[in-house]
Amino acid sequence: MKKSFLPLIIIALVLFGIYNWAVGFNNTAIEYEANAKTAWSNVESSYQRRVDLIGNLVKTVEGAADFERNTLTEVIEARAKATSTTIDPTNITPENLAAFQQAQSGLSSALSKLLVTVERYPDLKANQNFLDLQNQLEGTENRINVARNRFNESVNTYDIFTKKFPNSVLSGWFGFDEMTRYKANAGSENAPEIDFDFN
Repeated sequence: MKKSFLPLIIIALVLFGIYNWAVGFNNTAIEYEANAKTAWSNVESSYQRRVDLIGNLVKTVEGAADFERNTLTEVIEARAKATSTTIDPTNITPENLAAFQQAQSGLSSALSKLLVTVERYPDLKANQNFLDLQNQLEGTENRINVARNRFNESVNTYDIFTKKFPNSVLSGWFGFDEMTRYKANAGSENAPEIDFDFN
């Protein structure tokens, strides 16, 4: 009679082992996915800091009455577009990420044009508020880069965990899809041309 229970005990142990593996996989994948989403939120937070600083920078520059208005308008419009383009961390698709990057790239371009134009205005360049904001923007650009790198590291950890065999078997069952990484804008591998002709 004891021998008849042996196959049931073995089956129960195997099922219990599979159950523990599935639960462990699911919980770890959820943790890694949440870490990646938090990392993305940190990327957005860094971009939001930049947008806020640009608003203050624009107000400071507007104080220079003879400053080129169309340059300011470009920055204001690019800032508005950048703030209206957001990504839900639960839905980071390549298309959403590309739209977000395009809006941020437009803002970066307008801001660069503004800072180059400022070179023509010595009074504005000497304004302490402007200098402080410019320094804060430089620091924020570094924060953005660090946040993007940390996001990519979190996505990498998640993707490796969910794509390695035998975890890849459970990934499909539990609905854990590959996450999208942040990529550089097209052409950013080329050094920019710098023109200091202000005439």
